[in-house]
Amino acid sequence: MKPVIGLSILTATLLMAACTTVPTSPSVAVMPGNGKSFEQFNQDDAVCRQFAYNQNAGAADAANNKAVESGVVGTLIGAAAGAALGGNHQGAAVGAGTGLLLGSAAGANASQYGSYSAQRRYDISYEQCMYTKGNSVPMAARMQRPAQPAYAPPPPNMPPPNMPPPPPAS
Repeated sequence: MKPVIGLSILTATLLMAACTTVPTSPSVAVMPGNGKSFEQFNQDDAVCRQFAYNQNAGAADAANNKAVESGVVGTLIGAAAGAALGGNHQGAAVGAGTGLLLGSAAGANASQYGSYSAQRRYDISYEQCMYTKGNSVPMAARMQRPAQPAYAPPPPNMPPPNMPPPPPAS
């Protein structure tokens, strides 16, 4: 029983460390728009941070619920498999511990992805707000190839190349 308790403590720690939090600041650079004072820019920044936070407040809860759900499902499947394969309560306990560990690892991975996704959504909301308020939002430039010159077809009734000119008319 002691390994199961140790495994449970490790898993609980893993789940708490994997919790997704709502971003509170952007990870993108935005510059004041032309003619805007620094005070106006700071006001826009505060309003847009609150806007982005409100737009994405439920995302962290959803990601955390998914992480806990993965741990619970892993535990149940592990316990069922352990009981079926082990044939007794000890097999079920080992299976539950293993399922809890693997399910929690999967949940931690899902939560990490949720953190990245939440930050990305926060940044997009923030950039949209700041752009709407007239601030300068740097965009990623796309590499464009220079246009290939277009060759026009020869005019009709043109003689083939390298043909001698016609004789002079007399």
